[in-house]
Amino acid sequence: MGCIGVVDTTFARVDMGGVAVEELKSLMPNAVVKRVTVPGIKNTVWGALKLIKEGCDAVIVLGWVGPTPVDKYSYLATSIGLMQLQIATGVLVLDVTVHEEESGGDERKLKEIAVDRTRKHVWNLVQMLTGGLERYAGKGLRQGYPHAGEIT
Repeated sequence: MGCIGVVDTTFARVDMGGVAVEELKSLMPNAVVKRVTVPGIKNTVWGALKLIKEGCDAVIVLGWVGPTPVDKYSYLATSIGLMQLQIATGVLVLDVTVHEEESGGDERKLKEIAVDRTRKHVWNLVQMLTGGLERYAGKGLRQGYPHAGEIT
């Protein structure tokens, strides 16, 4: 794999981009990793497109969504834009999002969710690029939380 792009935001309250770069370098030491940081989630589509134009083979987009309805609408618009970008370019764009209200107001837990979700989605990205996810189908894997496990 040649190049993996990382897009993150200054709006996020955890350096998810730094976590992703560290994890990518651990899992894919020979890959070139490029990072673009944008102000907010609506700018991540631009960041992903920039990295694709620079030759990235896949992009992981790390978004942080605030608790208000306007934040949710912004995320919805962004998610649709990222899907359209993936369709238009044929490049994998993995959308990873943390919603501020997920932790019930516990900031330490929110950071744990963000770091766990980022690391696990970087792993997912690597598996998707190497065709390795099939053996995990139906296993109840979760990102940001402990795995739920398979129903037997």
